[in-house]
Amino acid sequence: MARPLLPWLLGAALLLGTVGRAWSDAQIEVRAHRTGDLVQVQARATLNAPWSVVWGTLTDYERLPEFIPGLRRSRIVARQGAMTTIEQSGEARFLFLTVPIEVTLEATERGSTIEVRRIAGSLRHLQGRYETQVFASDPSRLLLRWVGSVAPQEDLPPLIAEALIRLQIEAQFVAMVQEIERRELARRQALPAHAGRGAGLQPAPSALSGQRQDQAGSRR
Repeated sequence: MARPLLPWLLGAALLLGTVGRAWSDAQIEVRAHRTGDLVQVQARATLNAPWSVVWGTLTDYERLPEFIPGLRRSRIVARQGAMTTIEQSGEARFLFLTVPIEVTLEATERGSTIEVRRIAGSLRHLQGRYETQVFASDPSRLLLRWVGSVAPQEDLPPLIAEALIRLQIEAQFVAMVQEIERRELARRQALPAHAGRGAGLQPAPSALSGQRQDQAGSRR
């Protein structure tokens, strides 16, 4: 049975792996391509949310299974300075194919970037980063990007592995964006009617740095 199904699987993988999809309302785009044994993935979204809400969602490591599809468990096992070690388990799905995933990651927070790399587990390779770039603060507008590379442990045909990884990261990235939007809506609804749009929000590290420099210049 496996042999007759393989050409059909490869055809579906080719179609899904080469067509990038965009969500016009949320302005989300995810693309993937193979480079040797690795699948390179890029995802981006333009959000109407402040940096503090975006950052708080990205770094809410132990609550990720509440809104990230395919992720059953995410547990912090160590913290050292800006580095957090996280154990995660779940599964990736493509059509009727299910691949279990057990992985230990290091997430290092550097300014407005989170660098992620695999240190153990069923994935042969995972390395990438979340990047945040603030466009405007009133109203808040921000670009969120994921850039990384993944290689599964399973011995899968290259096109199927590419489709599996792209679809999984796509689903997880979209879910992350939707959770950011949900939290931002809840934050706005909780604000007093007289409060400003940016009330009580922490600017991105680059913005903080610029404010300190401006204040120092004015004192001189």
